[in-house]
Amino acid sequence: MPISVTTMKTWRSRASAIAVEACALLVLIGCVAAVRSPQAQSEPAPARAEPARAAAPAPLAAVAPTISTAQDAAAAGMVEIRSRVPDIDLEIRYAGDDNFVGRPVAGYLGAGCYLHKTVAEALARVERELRAQGLRLRIYDCYRPVRAVRDFVAWAADPDDQKTKPRYYPGLDKSRLLGDYISPTSGHSRGATLDLTLLERRGEGYAPLDMGTGFDFFDELAHTDSPRASLAQRGHRERLRAAMQREGFENYPLEWWHYTFKPEPTPGVAFDFPVK
Repeated sequence: MPISVTTMKTWRSRASAIAVEACALLVLIGCVAAVRSPQAQSEPAPARAEPARAAAPAPLAAVAPTISTAQDAAAAGMVEIRSRVPDIDLEIRYAGDDNFVGRPVAGYLGAGCYLHKTVAEALARVERELRAQGLRLRIYDCYRPVRAVRDFVAWAADPDDQKTKPRYYPGLDKSRLLGDYISPTSGHSRGATLDLTLLERRGEGYAPLDMGTGFDFFDELAHTDSPRASLAQRGHRERLRAAMQREGFENYPLEWWHYTFKPEPTPGVAFDFPVK
């Protein structure tokens, strides 16, 4: 029997409804299965993307000290050490030829020792204490003009000038002096650093104690605690260090002779007036 148009429309409508209901049922079953699935319960949800982190800032470059316009020691707040200890032993090496450069250094017009007032007074106390023990200080360098430091750097950069190598850096290539030993800036230029050694009473005078090396000897043996130094030499270095530390001076470990008063009076300021 032929099917009427009306009947065909009715069947199509019912088929569409059944299909919709079937799809809905399948979705529901899938959702329930996902919730009940051990795998779905154990696996964490995908991690949310982390926002990009800013790169860590690069370390700040070392800041060069401000160079004072002071034209002399008084303007810089410094005094000559002989104003506190008139007969102190001075052997200012950079004012003459007896140094690792082999000539007078720029900025040294004389053999003076300038230090900030508080530093000079602390050093005078060290000297008084040592004299009671039959010892004295010999000073090789105090305040050092900025122009002298630049002279050192220029000398170190000249590979042709090797005349002082046998005495001052026999075990090092000259190019290695820049850095640990010769720096573009120096604490000496701030007026709170000095180089010195101990003298011991012998008869009517005084003579240097054996420290294991001479002043400005660029070698591991000159490190204050070098195991290559003899027991007696280490004892002399320690005696100097202990006396200086009691008055606020701190040793530079690579040079037994090098001390800086702490806290420094002008830590961010260097000076360039000449030594006279």
